[in-house]
Amino acid sequence: MCLLQATCSFFRQPANFVPDIELSITELAALDRCQKRAIFKPMTAEERQDLKQKCGGSWKLVLRFLLAGEACFRREKSQAIAGPGHSIAVTSKGAVYSFGSNSSGQLGHGTTEEEWQPRQISSLQGIRIIQAAVGAGRTMLISDAGQVYAFGKDSFGEVEYVVQGSRLVTIPQLVESLKNIFVVQAAIGNFFTAVLSREGRVYTFSWGSDRKLGHQTDLNDSEPHPLLGALENIPVVQIAAGYCYLLCLACQPTGMSVYSVGCGLGGKLGHGARTDEKYPRLIEQFQLLNLQPVVVAAGAWHAAAVGRDGRVCTWGWGRYGCLGHGNEECESVPKVVEALSNVKSVHVATGDYTTFVVSEDGDVFSFGCGESASLGHNAVAPADGQGNRNANVLGPELVTSLKQLKERVVQISLTNSIYWNAHTFALTESGKLYAAGAGDKGQLGIELVNNQTGRGDPERVDIDLS
Repeated sequence: MCLLQATCSFFRQPANFVPDIELSITELAALDRCQKRAIFKPMTAEERQDLKQKCGGSWKLVLRFLLAGEACFRREKSQAIAGPGHSIAVTSKGAVYSFGSNSSGQLGHGTTEEEWQPRQISSLQGIRIIQAAVGAGRTMLISDAGQVYAFGKDSFGEVEYVVQGSRLVTIPQLVESLKNIFVVQAAIGNFFTAVLSREGRVYTFSWGSDRKLGHQTDLNDSEPHPLLGALENIPVVQIAAGYCYLLCLACQPTGMSVYSVGCGLGGKLGHGARTDEKYPRLIEQFQLLNLQPVVVAAGAWHAAAVGRDGRVCTWGWGRYGCLGHGNEECESVPKVVEALSNVKSVHVATGDYTTFVVSEDGDVFSFGCGESASLGHNAVAPADGQGNRNANVLGPELVTSLKQLKERVVQISLTNSIYWNAHTFALTESGKLYAAGAGDKGQLGIELVNNQTGRGDPERVDIDLS
């Protein structure tokens, strides 16, 4: 379909380049469309040719690679990130707001004071941010020029609640070691950080001395290391970091695929075992399921993916029902969530034993751990007052409180940490942001009264992200 649209667009208006007479009409149309993509425009002719070869030697494949990357993590669109105790919101114009816990300066305002309302990071004015990543006491932002800004704990391998370094950065600071890499996405996992270049190459920082990612570094290492192994010559469109492991969504001529590397506890790497992998390894189960993954999510102990056909797969530790299969069993390979068989899903988000799924229609389903009311089902206590209003949910349930808003939800973000009470954001198509869950540090961005520590029902945050 995207090639047909590209061809039609190519004939409707003049191309902004000199056509290559050796290219077919569809190749010319695909190249014309590539020229309009933000990360493709600044590339040199040599860089474009290198990307073409890496994608399989076709502009059609380059276009598919670019579109896949834009779709799977809302590149250059508004977004909200529910971090461990603090939150980041990015408007469609690239302005950044932060709120919540600030003990390490992770809000970027030059102080270590908490913020209970969204506050714009003033030092970033004039810089357009297109993607954000958060970790415990740390924030990373990616600009449209491919530059990376970081603040909070000054470590790429910070362990939650363990102080590895004493230096705090309280305003966004350019990451010097990444200045020569055009970065489009960052992901922060426990013990390590990963970044993705516009050419689809993955780089990692830290992890320690046991070569968990194929290289040996100090926890405070500040230099990026290319992820070695199977993905050295395969372009990646999305990365997702969980507790000591990394998922990579790769774009190959034969289709989309998922590779995993790191800690295999609970089967979260998806290879049918619970062993660690020092180098990226293809998750073969997707081929057996005849499922083309288009987006992946790495929770603390479990993972999920959405297929092009709208099916959702989950795998890993199944505690509290976070896999959505009606039980708490572990799954060491991706398994389709049958309860969503009548739903065409487009987005999935995972946290610490919690999963959210967004449908094509904007409906939201959640399942897993009900602690801190972050599932969005806990607005009404049982009539007798004796029940557990924060009950775990073993299978997908429609979040009716979001359905009643009559707003189409386009993104869900939830806390991905084993040490913090979780909170959840729901972003609508119109740019409205709703929050639920724990709010004891101001991370919801809404006022709490009468000793409240959170919200069971999603409530509107006073910020417009459109």
